[in-house]
Amino acid sequence: MPEKFLQPYDPSATESRIYEEWEQSGLFNPDESAKQGITSADAPAYSIVLPPPNVTGRLHMGHALMLAIQDTFIRYKRMRGFRTLWIPGTDHAAIATQSVVEKQIKKDENLSRHDLGREQLLKRIEKFANESHDTIVKQVKTMGASLDWTREAFTLDETRTRAVRTIFKLMYDAGLIYRGLRIVNWDPKGQTTISDDEIVYEERAAKLYTFRYSKDFPIPVATTRPETKVGDVAVAVHPDDARYTAFIGKEYDAIFCDVPIHIKVVSDKEVDPAFGTGAIGVTPAHSHVDWDIASRHELSQEIIVINEFAKMTVNGRLEGKKVLDARDTVVEWLKSEGLLEKEEDITQNVSTAERTGGVIEPLPKLQWFIDVTREIPGRGKSLKELMLEPVQSGAIQIIPTHYEKTYFHWIENLRDWCISRQIWYGHRIPVWYKGEAIIVGTPPAEEGWIQDEDTLDTWFSSGLWTFSTLGWPEATEDLRTYHPTDVLETGPDILFFWVARMILMSEFALNTIPFKTVYLHGIVRDAQGRKMSKSLGNNLDPLEITSRFGADAARMALIVGNAPGTDSRISEDKIKGYKHFANKLWNIARFVLENTENFDRSSQTELNSEDAARKTEYEIIIADVTADMEAYRVYLAAEKLYHYVWHQLADVILEESKAILGTVRTPSDASAEAKNSKKTLLIYLLDNSLRMLHPFMPFVTEEIWQSMPTKDAKFLMVAKWPLLH
Repeated sequence: MPEKFLQPYDPSATESRIYEEWEQSGLFNPDESAKQGITSADAPAYSIVLPPPNVTGRLHMGHALMLAIQDTFIRYKRMRGFRTLWIPGTDHAAIATQSVVEKQIKKDENLSRHDLGREQLLKRIEKFANESHDTIVKQVKTMGASLDWTREAFTLDETRTRAVRTIFKLMYDAGLIYRGLRIVNWDPKGQTTISDDEIVYEERAAKLYTFRYSKDFPIPVATTRPETKVGDVAVAVHPDDARYTAFIGKEYDAIFCDVPIHIKVVSDKEVDPAFGTGAIGVTPAHSHVDWDIASRHELSQEIIVINEFAKMTVNGRLEGKKVLDARDTVVEWLKSEGLLEKEEDITQNVSTAERTGGVIEPLPKLQWFIDVTREIPGRGKSLKELMLEPVQSGAIQIIPTHYEKTYFHWIENLRDWCISRQIWYGHRIPVWYKGEAIIVGTPPAEEGWIQDEDTLDTWFSSGLWTFSTLGWPEATEDLRTYHPTDVLETGPDILFFWVARMILMSEFALNTIPFKTVYLHGIVRDAQGRKMSKSLGNNLDPLEITSRFGADAARMALIVGNAPGTDSRISEDKIKGYKHFANKLWNIARFVLENTENFDRSSQTELNSEDAARKTEYEIIIADVTADMEAYRVYLAAEKLYHYVWHQLADVILEESKAILGTVRTPSDASAEAKNSKKTLLIYLLDNSLRMLHPFMPFVTEEIWQSMPTKDAKFLMVAKWPLLH
């Protein structure tokens, strides 16, 4: 028995060495595995793409959970003999990354991006992104993730840039990408449009004001934003609201806080008769809802009263004022004119930009959009329909299934996707102008053309992730072999912003699904069930956790009890418990190896009835765990293995074995047949327990495996999964 087993298991002295050995073997790469004769060249393929972490900093426990679950899937399938590919990569995360660098430059040098210029800022960002990338890769490896690093991708590298330009042109030529004036989420602080997922809703105290536009205006309206009412073009009421039926279709003129306005009363089924007065002022240029109402009733959408800096643009007392100052001014005017009927204290969700904290202003902007409702030439369907069909048909399974209803609801209410951003880092819009002429997709060779200043929404490039990582737009062998991918494992918070867009992009570009299963993990919370945050001081750093307790312990603590779509709790005590489990497994191995050191494994030892019964019990565990793995119930599989190894193998079977095999203090008088039967059973149980625990606890199981006297593979990670015959 190797001397290492005389000491407790030390993950800090083991894990980095083991990972380096795995990497040097080349067996994370399915091509190399086939070349070495470990995997059959015609074995079925199995693939996952890693949701690319943002190149903005350190990984958190949510990332650690993602890595643990995906690596469990990958290691299991690799042991089942699949040509298994897990593709790594990182996301340039344009707004987030540029924001981090800009803030640091402002802090250190008191300079803005405009002081530096586009070229110099991009150099600074690229340097930061490269350094951050190296940190992230180190962290990913620390968690034991068996990714094929030879295929690593970056959303802003050359291959992905070619893919972005190709699909942009394809969609433009199909009439799906257009440039138009539409209302968008505008961040006055960051000076860019942002996507819905980059909005943080903050609950704030507010006031609901009920007023009339003038003394002779017949309908009172209610709003939390009276400053926008200088841009109203209509009042909308529900068609069945008897209070206002007589006024529908009538038009009125008024001077509202120095600004002439013309109001038409329209009926619209989207109006809630129970909210406020049941009548809403329609400000098309400053509300998504009002923009849609104006579209349905052919009302003017051109009256803009707030600019990009959240200041009023109208003449009179409001001119040039910030939005909140203008609100106070309008309220004072309403009171002085006797038009304010009611003022109520309420709470409301205020839209703020995640990266800058600025309050979002809905504004009409000339931007690039993807039309999700237009019929695709030659396909007879819209992008919306292409996004709905695979989930409706079951071609894509979402786990847990109740998220399918959420998915359908979001797609059915999907608006055209604004894909342009007013920042410098990212994929620049592949459109060039010369006068009225335009070139799309490929940079023109001639001089005099000017490229669009804007960049693409990060989700546009990451939406291509499942197939751009496999070499598209080239018809590569990887693309033929590994697409569609098998599983996308991620959090439910990006079901729409990323998962849905990958379905959109793959269906459009390849006429196929991007993945067969979407596995949504829950949020990792602290021991009290609170969300982890800096303000609460309850964050757990995966690197610190792995340095103290080992990656195996962290992985088990994250996986056990984490059913898909369900939040789970984690604490140092829970992680410490699985560190003890790793040591327990180590001690089991020491006992078995010590007591079978000179045993001839090749001898055809018959198990006695008691040991045969123990083996039969274990075969039930094998079948049960395998079924759980196939059904994505990894959280149950891990828990069953934990309980069996600790409470059955260690607490019962090993204790029974001591009486049969004997110890220094109490020699055994059992027969040679009984001893050989017990040794055969122990070797069988240890061997197969290592195999089944390996996807969850790869390091300690591999380290023990290397000391097994006989084995069917050099590395446990490519040994065969135990199956019943």
